[in-house]
Amino acid sequence: MASKNSFCTDELSCPVCLHIFQDPVVLPCSHSVCRGCLQRFWSSNRQQCPICRKRSKSSSPPSNLVLKNVCESFLQERSQGASAELFCNLHNEKLKLYCLVDKKAICVVCQSSKIHKNHDCCPVDEAAHDQKEELKSALRSLQGRLDKMQEIKVTCNQSANHVKVSTNLTIV
Repeated sequence: MASKNSFCTDELSCPVCLHIFQDPVVLPCSHSVCRGCLQRFWSSNRQQCPICRKRSKSSSPPSNLVLKNVCESFLQERSQGASAELFCNLHNEKLKLYCLVDKKAICVVCQSSKIHKNHDCCPVDEAAHDQKEELKSALRSLQGRLDKMQEIKVTCNQSANHVKVSTNLTIV
């Protein structure tokens, strides 16, 4: 039996983009898709359902508010339940690995897929630590440059004031 989350994710996924619905609309054939997915599909095809290809007479299908509310509730529960944990949009698995080639977090299923099969990966925590160290180093460098710029600004302001005073003395 499927877990509650996998069932909900499958049921709440747009059949076009395979992500949780974003602003779902309902077509006359009763299929629902994301408004953005439908607009992209209609820009390259006639006004027809991307699932069953039934023609739609309306150029602006109504929002599926119930589905939208359910999706929003699901996403909110998922984000509260897994405070710092993120999930793969494709497989709804926890993002436990970091692809060093593509520089992004991936799930275990993604690692074995064709896209990442031969890529070097490491645990997300390890990659996060390495990235934090890189950021700290870059921040130190930037902080040093900021300090120098502030010193230059003070010098420029002093020079500007000196020029103003000299100008006022020359004019009088």
